[in-house]
Amino acid sequence: MRKKSTTRSTTDSLGTEKLGKLLLQYSVPAIVATAAASLYNIIDRIFIGQGVGPMAISGLALTFPLMNITAAFGAMVGVGASAMVSIRLGQNDRKGATLILGNAVMLNIILGIAVALITFVFLDPILYALGASKDTLPYAKEFMQVILMGNVFTHLYLGLNNIMRASGYPGKAMVTTLITVGINLALAPLFIFIFHWGIRGAALATVIAQAIGTVWSVLHFAKTGSFVHFLPGYMKLKKEIIKDIISIGMSSFLMLLSASVVISILNLSLGKYGGDYAIGAFGIINSIGNLTVMVVIGFNQGMQPIVGYNYGARQIPRVLRTFKLTIFAGTCVTILGFLLAEIFPKQIASAFTSDVDLIKLAVNGMRINMMMFPIIGFQVVASSFFQSIGKAKVSIYLSLTRQVVFLIPALLILPHFLGLNGVWLGGPVADLTSSLLTLFVLKWQLKKLHL
Repeated sequence: MRKKSTTRSTTDSLGTEKLGKLLLQYSVPAIVATAAASLYNIIDRIFIGQGVGPMAISGLALTFPLMNITAAFGAMVGVGASAMVSIRLGQNDRKGATLILGNAVMLNIILGIAVALITFVFLDPILYALGASKDTLPYAKEFMQVILMGNVFTHLYLGLNNIMRASGYPGKAMVTTLITVGINLALAPLFIFIFHWGIRGAALATVIAQAIGTVWSVLHFAKTGSFVHFLPGYMKLKKEIIKDIISIGMSSFLMLLSASVVISILNLSLGKYGGDYAIGAFGIINSIGNLTVMVVIGFNQGMQPIVGYNYGARQIPRVLRTFKLTIFAGTCVTILGFLLAEIFPKQIASAFTSDVDLIKLAVNGMRINMMMFPIIGFQVVASSFFQSIGKAKVSIYLSLTRQVVFLIPALLILPHFLGLNGVWLGGPVADLTSSLLTLFVLKWQLKKLHL
């Protein structure tokens, strides 16, 4: 009984505690978790580049859009469910939060299996459509075959971790991710360098680690001492709950889906204007840029339960103050990422490979592609803010503008005039234009919502 009371006071603190302290309390575990996961991806690519070869980095880069698509379904359920759980707890509706948990689990299992089976059947044509060549296809195919076999674990792990954080356990959500990353980092070099399983070994390490992370998360929600936990009769799918989960989580889904389309177009352009090595260079650049963005997403994940709870409790001044603090923090992070990319690009690229041509391509691409990174933090936080208060349509709109409205046209037009540099320049152009649009929409919506 004492545990339940303690957890109840923890969720109540979202409406009473100082906001700076709260944001750090909820963001730091999320940042540690997201940054650790992103660092794993970087280290994994270093293992693959040094242990398998530069062409394997290109093959791995080709899997980014496909992995984004498969993960998009899990992210949709996890983000949508966690936002709803936060709002229900703010409304003191514990039964509603428990129903959301049960529906999220069942939905993740169904989608995880279905997406894996469909993708596995059409894997070869998908990879060719994404820009694979006869040299890179074997690496991409070997990696994805293993990843798809563990896809249901990916969905459950992402979904339950989000709900764990939203239901008052940010520290435990962080520990779950750290355990998963730690296992991954221990197994990957063992499988690649000792067992010589190549790129399949890297994928197998990921699957095993996420399976263990899923078991850890399930054990948490199986305990009656957890404030929101599994209950008999609460796992049956409910049409209205599924509709709400998908509606709120659709922003994350469409953002990942559009990112997949963009990366596919990017890979095709890179292959056309720079060859397989240019695709590998993007793999390096994307790893570093992703690390920066994932830290911002960590702040977003910390913001989400605070904003969701206070919006549900109609404490609007706390909602706005949390939003402003998160924008400031996210902008500081992206400025730091920009400085590292502009000052130390050669050192960063050299960690992944010793191939001189690949390093040269990565250095040039990194400096151009990340030149507008200081303003990305604002755009990412603003989009997540509307998701946190249940305004799914606005969040979807802001998420899609950069990827679809601005970036795709830039990638189709600029390379005709600037060649490979035009491909690298597409990102900065989209960052600038989408951030300006986000600022306009933000002012309009805040006034409309009387916030």
